[in-house]
Amino acid sequence: MDSGLTSYRESIDALFARTGATSNFGLERTLAFLNLLGNPHKRLNTFHVAGTNGKGSVVATLYALLRAKGLRTGRYMSPHLIDFRERIVVDDAMIDEKYVVDFLARWSAEVEKLGATFFEITTAMAFDYFVQAGVDIAVIETGLGGRLDSTNVILPLAAGITSISIDHTEYLGNTEEEIAREKAGIFKPGVPAVIGPMSANARIEMYRTATSGGVDSVIDATRLFRTSDVVVRQSGTWFTVHNGDETVQMHTALIGAAQADNASVALAMLRSAQSPWTVTLQDAATVLPSVRLPGRFERSGKYILDVAHNPDGMKSLVSSLQALGLETPVVAVLGVLADKDWKAMMQILSGAVAELILVAPPTAPSNRAWDPHEAIAFAADNSIKARFEPDFTKAVVATEAVAGTIVVTGSFHTVGDALVVLGKSAI
Repeated sequence: MDSGLTSYRESIDALFARTGATSNFGLERTLAFLNLLGNPHKRLNTFHVAGTNGKGSVVATLYALLRAKGLRTGRYMSPHLIDFRERIVVDDAMIDEKYVVDFLARWSAEVEKLGATFFEITTAMAFDYFVQAGVDIAVIETGLGGRLDSTNVILPLAAGITSISIDHTEYLGNTEEEIAREKAGIFKPGVPAVIGPMSANARIEMYRTATSGGVDSVIDATRLFRTSDVVVRQSGTWFTVHNGDETVQMHTALIGAAQADNASVALAMLRSAQSPWTVTLQDAATVLPSVRLPGRFERSGKYILDVAHNPDGMKSLVSSLQALGLETPVVAVLGVLADKDWKAMMQILSGAVAELILVAPPTAPSNRAWDPHEAIAFAADNSIKARFEPDFTKAVVATEAVAGTIVVTGSFHTVGDALVVLGKSAI
């Protein structure tokens, strides 16, 4: 990385060039870099969230609930939709461009010596920034898996795992049990461990991994905070939460039946961390309508933008589409990365829309970009109505004239590029 970097764009390009800098996974480089920075991660109060789907919603919910307590709150999420700075936020303000430039320029030589990757550098930057910004608490989302994820250097107030399904098989394993084992690697002795709904096999593996790692017990969020009467509407999700003798009706602005379970995970994590972090159900009911998570079933006129980047995510999207009674015809603009199970995703989505318009999002990395022509051939072989539109902007904008509802989905790149086309913010 060039130590003479002077502009934000140059700095970000150089940082992204570190993607895949090494094929050796582990926490050693992250810890070594953090040590050079004075170990900022040891000076932070944190909540740690992992999971195949739903972790973004849990992070957003925790972030909103903690901010509502008057705490200066940081949030670290990935990937971003439009601007790298979305990943590192304090009280709704993205990390300053100058901070990014100065940080990368200052530590470029050490980064080269360590062979640090994009995510390792970004994670260390986030922890350093949160300390410099004087946050009271930071909510940290894992990037990939858990056990060997760069964020797993923290000792959080509580660790939560939202869900387990098949994704990132080249890194995490081919079964739910293997993936559960990797994600449960964020559980640590003395730290409350919380899980959301998952299959029996994944749950058993969670308990087994936690026990072998010295964790006293695992808290099942949906048993501690039981939910019922879930109703999905175009303005959010309504549900009832039961905890002991207390029953409270809630409404989150996030759309989807799974949002009730995601809220339970967030509430259980805060409850397990105890005072001063816990919130009452009544306080939660007041705050949840303000929770926002761009690109997750986000409504904008005729458009619904949703990052459904694996088959389970696509099933949740389809469930929400079918629950809402949307204006027809419903047309989907779909762009998926090549290393995802795009065939299953196309089959799931095709059952809920009149047509698929396949696209190649401009920001998708060339080494992970799918071949829409191969997808068109698959569609033809499986009686799926689909066509390829090479002009991404045209696919997003021109569809408005013929569709009652336009669903833009697939990768973060697809949704982020569509937000740019529509002139929308991602923060």
